[in-house]
Amino acid sequence: MAARPKVPTILDIAAEAGVSKSAVSRALRGQGEVSPATREKVEAAARRLGYVANAMAQALVTSRTMNIGVVLRDVTRPYYAWLINGMQQEAEGRGYRVVTMTSAGELEVEDARRALATLVSLQVDGLVLASARLPSEDVVPFVGRMPIVVAGRREIGAGITSVFCDDADGGRSLADHLLDLGHRDIAVLLVDRDYSLSQHARTAAMVERIEAAGATAHVWPVPDDNHTLDALTERFDGSGVTALMCPTDTAALDALEFLRRADIAVPEACSVTGFDGLGQIANPYIGLTTFRQPAAEIGRSAVELLIDKIERGRAQDRLVELRGEMVLGRTSGPPPA
Repeated sequence: MAARPKVPTILDIAAEAGVSKSAVSRALRGQGEVSPATREKVEAAARRLGYVANAMAQALVTSRTMNIGVVLRDVTRPYYAWLINGMQQEAEGRGYRVVTMTSAGELEVEDARRALATLVSLQVDGLVLASARLPSEDVVPFVGRMPIVVAGRREIGAGITSVFCDDADGGRSLADHLLDLGHRDIAVLLVDRDYSLSQHARTAAMVERIEAAGATAHVWPVPDDNHTLDALTERFDGSGVTALMCPTDTAALDALEFLRRADIAVPEACSVTGFDGLGQIANPYIGLTTFRQPAAEIGRSAVELLIDKIERGRAQDRLVELRGEMVLGRTSGPPPA
């Protein structure tokens, strides 16, 4: 068996660059006096040798890994892609690395629990939890152990900071739009609370707003937004309902496809709304009427709050509620005469 190649050390860099070990150490850490020319020689030698600093050894010295752990629910959804992008930008700007635990598909509750435990075992400096299905009671035991911020949902657990979009405001805004257009019979796909607190909150707010206006909310419960086609196949008979309110943009696309197959014109015969307003689904060519979540801002704010907790000790726990915005597209219009 061939011997494993020797891992380069700062002594190798010093020999390669023709400088002292202490000069290499100062240059790589960015601390202490070192000339620009020496720093350039050291960095060039490190690149040639493929040198990588030992993060664990550095952590023993500094008591920090400079790593932030993130439990991410579903990388296949545009919302989470924008969320992690915002986290990554903020972390890199503050000198931290992001270690993400996710899944090939949607992170189930047990997967999220294991991901949380794994990141804690890796001794990350703090955690951002972006898994709406992870129960609050699973988070609380770790709150006193390390800084934690929940991103993407209003956290109901005591002592936990969270950053989230005002889902109820989005649901009400979309319902008001349809009511203003004259719709009086509106179907709402109400998502199970156990699947997603956020999706449930927005769809429940839609129902409440419609009923408060004296209109009829046709409540069609669904276990999650992936069962849109099943719900429409079972309940939509082409009469009465003049608008469909979906919990997400992907659900709205499923609704649009269902209506296309049924030869029901949108929005002339039936209006459709989504929720998220991110990525290619939000392209004006599609023209979906939706509510845009500030996902990247949620990610940035979550990491900013987390790093403040890490660097300043235990900060005051907060609920940071960010507002989204209506996106008016061509999938909504007045009800048929």
